[in-house]
Amino acid sequence: MFEVQHITSFDLPELAVYRTLKFQAEQREQGIFVAESEKVTRRLLESKLGVVSVVLPEPSLPDFTEALKRRPEMVRVYCAPKALLEKLTGYAMYQGILAVGRVPAQPTLESFIDKTDPAARGSRPLLLVAADGIANSQNMGVLVRNSAGFSADGLLVGENSCSPFLRRAVAASMGTIFEFPAVDVASLAEALKILRAHGIRCVAAHPHVNEQTSWDADFTRDCCVVFGSEGQGIRPEILDLCDEAVTIPMAGNVDSLNVGSASAVFLYEAARQRRKG
Repeated sequence: MFEVQHITSFDLPELAVYRTLKFQAEQREQGIFVAESEKVTRRLLESKLGVVSVVLPEPSLPDFTEALKRRPEMVRVYCAPKALLEKLTGYAMYQGILAVGRVPAQPTLESFIDKTDPAARGSRPLLLVAADGIANSQNMGVLVRNSAGFSADGLLVGENSCSPFLRRAVAASMGTIFEFPAVDVASLAEALKILRAHGIRCVAAHPHVNEQTSWDADFTRDCCVVFGSEGQGIRPEILDLCDEAVTIPMAGNVDSLNVGSASAVFLYEAARQRRKG
């Protein structure tokens, strides 16, 4: 269901979230997030997440009509010329399409661990991903997209990492965060201890080691791959809690990759080994 309203004033209280896109801490407190672009907005409308509103240029409305009709809640759709919408948001938009969704209830760490029970997940080993100090929202979004694309079971977001529901993270994930389970942990160190106590190996994706490469590591068992920050990598206390540190074999003077690229390498290798097995 949906209701269309043509924007005549930016003062509408319902438009406040679009006027304050840079104040994302406030959005997080309200349990909402912003989806941007035609494809990500469409994925939001087709997901099970709650949808609050959509803003778009009127010529784009017919493209979303069927998806809006299928929504169980009433979605307010605000229409205006793209140039006017850019004044509302304060920046140039490629398509001029945005939506506000509701952050879903988070899974629990225990719900991931329960999947180590063969009766709960079949014969496939558990594959988790953990983020330690990933502050760049675009990198977080790429990490989510790679995790979903290579069949990881979930993401543990460390206390020093940004939310995967930040606007740029959602955009970089291309909306895969709408279906991919992610849990904020109060202490990544404690979470890793719990995983290890349940027999889940913790593997540090760490560039400055010579012990083992991603080619040699065994990803065919229950494991959690930990990725560190863009500048400092994995914190020493987190590294100490991992069962092993694994590096990507690199040539020349290149000693590391961006966390988005590194996660693609590691998670592809995990998927390859598991398919081969």
